[in-house]
Parts: sequence; structure tokens; C-alpha cells
Amino acid sequence: MTTDLTKFDATGLAELIRTGKASSVEVVQAHLDRIKAVNSKINAVVTLADGALDAARAADEALAAGAEVGRLHGVPFTVKDSFDTAGVLTQRGSPIFAGRVPDTDATSVARMKRAGAILLAKTNLPEFAYWIESDNLLTGRTNNPWDLDRSSGGSSGGESAAIAAGMSPLGIASDLSISLRGPAADTGIAALKPTRGRIPMTGAWPREPRRDWHVGPMARTIRDLALAYSLLSGPDGADGLATVPPEFDAGLGASPDRPVRVGWLVDSGLGPIAPEVAATVQEAADVLRDAGHRVDAVNIPALERDNPFELFARQHVMELKPAMQRVVAGHEDQMFTYSKTMLGTPDTSVQDYVQAEQGIERLRDGFAEYFQRYDLLLLPVTSIPAHAHGLTQFTVDGQTVDAFRLMTPTVPFNLTGLPALSMRFGTTSDGMPIGVQLAANWHSESTILYVASLLESLSPVRDQHPTL
Repeated sequence: MTTDLTKFDATGLAELIRTGKASSVEVVQAHLDRIKAVNSKINAVVTLADGALDAARAADEALAAGAEVGRLHGVPFTVKDSFDTAGVLTQRGSPIFAGRVPDTDATSVARMKRAGAILLAKTNLPEFAYWIESDNLLTGRTNNPWDLDRSSGGSSGGESAAIAAGMSPLGIASDLSISLRGPAADTGIAALKPTRGRIPMTGAWPREPRRDWHVGPMARTIRDLALAYSLLSGPDGADGLATVPPEFDAGLGASPDRPVRVGWLVDSGLGPIAPEVAATVQEAADVLRDAGHRVDAVNIPALERDNPFELFARQHVMELKPAMQRVVAGHEDQMFTYSKTMLGTPDTSVQDYVQAEQGIERLRDGFAEYFQRYDLLLLPVTSIPAHAHGLTQFTVDGQTVDAFRLMTPTVPFNLTGLPALSMRFGTTSDGMPIGVQLAANWHSESTILYVASLLESLSPVRDQHPTL
């Protein structure tokens, strides 16, 4: 084909391969060529998977022989380097794990392969997947393809940058508090953090605090997120939080027979939000109202009563810090800045920990009440668009805040386990993407995907890509 195959989404590539309009070898080679051309500037891909072209040739041969094939047959995908990949380096962004090669695939990786997808590469992350920027001592810093002087976010910043730059059509990543949705917003792609346990964490690392971690897909289109989610969800018999059958969905379905009830907010406990970000959320609300849905400005008292970021900080220090101490014991000289910062954080007292857990329960109750009245919540993804590298503080709408506060709009949905999606819907005055976040009731992924697909079709920034 003369068309640039790296411009197609995964669903489109699968159709091209299935209909014989492109071969898997052509598709995989095009993405390998793209990695060769631009990765030296971005540093999103940290390891190429051996055998991708051989797998592509086998995929083409199977199709030619009339074999029954999966929905992503012959399509390449990438994986955050905190997921085990059989026979392929999984180094977790740390010299402590340099050279580590797992024997088995993470459940999510195995499920992608079972659908016919071909592992192309592993992508960068912060050390131990713990920070809002993807930088570490082993594989270095990832740059944003829209502006190399800015961050692509963390902890899935390598995955987001690879997809935004056309090095991959589809990826798997994880989210503790911001790690799927924030990087997606920073680089102008889409990401879904499903309900807690919908996609097993088996083979993904780290696990503490386990109930806050979520696995999800990243892509350039909503239909790719929906496809990947359908392939990845469901119990695996190993992750005790993954218990709900994949076919169960409590949402409105792919084609609701009534208007969606949407609440939107840009404050209500979120802290300061950059004016351009707030304006983009309101624009998305206006578009949904114009499309015939019920849209109201709302507040959520539970977000104002118990600050989700502070609850998270008290909870995860109590659980993550001891786990990190065990990992780095004897290797303290190989730690990067942000892990050292974590280990230097004062311990959480048992009393504060219990109070945080009780606050999280109140937060869950507050969202349960909200979703009795509304189907969807529309809000910012991050308080500001993609920022310059290495910052530890930000000035947001005239207020100076700690960098960790960037996750204030996203962390409530990790603490409660609610599903949430990030997608681009705007552009800053200097050309950077702005995302919006959609959240819905537990196990209501269909509601999020339906509204996201509608917003995508009406988006003022559809099909915009970085120029490299």
C-alpha cells in the first residue's frame, strides 16, 4: 500500500489485513520503520520484541490457508514495561531489574495474543511505575511527541507517546491514580481505566495497593478502546479482584433508547484547574447538550468533604512504602529521584490510615448517590495540559501546587474503583492537546464508551496528530 499504515487505528488495520488490502508483514514493518524514524527523539520504546516479523509472516500464512482468526489478527501492539512478556525484557524502569526476562505473559498480554495481535515492543515508564513523568535511570526520559520539551505523563507515558507518534496503534498499560488517563491527555490519545477488577492484574507490577491498580487499553480511537476492552476483560482464575463475567455490563449499552443524563464539573473539590482545561470541559458539555442529552452543572459533596488526593496519600504510603523498601533493600544506590522521595515520606499512622479508609468509603457512598441521578460525570483529566520536564510544582490559575496534585481529578476513580476514560477534546493556545474525563457507575463501561464515541464524532480536534 502507498497509504501510511501507521495512520490507521487497530480496528482499521485488522480490517485491511482480513480483507487482503494489506499484509501483517507490511503493517508490522511500517510500525518498525516508524519506531526507527522517530523513537530517538521521543524515547518511548525501550525494547523491541524479537520475532514480530516472523509472527506477522505466520499470521499472513494462516489467513491465506483459510484459518479462523481473531479480531486483531496480525495487528501489532505495545505494552508498558511493567507487564510480564514471555521471552522479552521486562525491566520495570529500574537498574534493579535490568536484564529481567519473564517466562510467561501477563494475562492481558496473553489475551491480546490470543486475539491474533502481535507484540511489537515494550514502552517506557518511571521507576516502578511510580511518578507523573516517565523517566528513570535505566532507560531515560520519554518526551512528548507534540513538544519534546514537555512530559508525556506518567506512569504510562512511554505507551501514550508511542501511540500518539504512530509507533503503535494500540497498547496495554496500568493506572494507580493517573497513569492511563493523564498520559493520554498529555499526548492527545484515549485511555480507559475500567471498573476495578474488570481486567486482571495478573503479571502486572507493582501490585500495592492492589485495589487501586487497574489495567486498561490505550489507543487513538474510542472504537479501539472498546475492542481491546472486550478482549481483555473477565476473570482469569488468578486475580481475586477479577470476578465479574466479561459479558456483564450495568450501563446503557451501545445505543441507549433515552437521552443520557450527564453532570459536569470543573471544581467541587478538584482544586485549581487551568482556564483552558475548564473551558474544554464546558465545551464538551455544551456539545452533549446540543446533541439532545440532559446536561447539568453539578457538584459532588463527597469530593468536597473528603479530599481524594489526601486520602490516597495516606493510604498508599502505608501500603506501598513497605513493599518498595523490600524491593530496593541492598540496591538503594540504584534508585531514582522519585522512589527516594517516596521512601522519605513520613509513615502513616494506623489511626490516619483507618480514617483514610473510612473517607474512601464515604467517597464511594457519595458517588453511589450521584449515579442514582446521573449516568455520567464529565470533568477534567488533569489540572493543566502537558507540562515541562522535571517540575515538582505547578502554578495553576494563579495558585502554586505540588506536582502530585495533578492527579486530583483522576484519583477518586482509583480509590472507588469506578470506570473512567480520558480523551482529547481541545487544544491549548500553544498547540498542546487538552483532554476531558468521563466517569460512570460501577460496571457501566458501555455508557462511557457510548458517550466517548459520540464526543469523538463531534470533536473539534478529530484526526489531529503530532508532526515529527
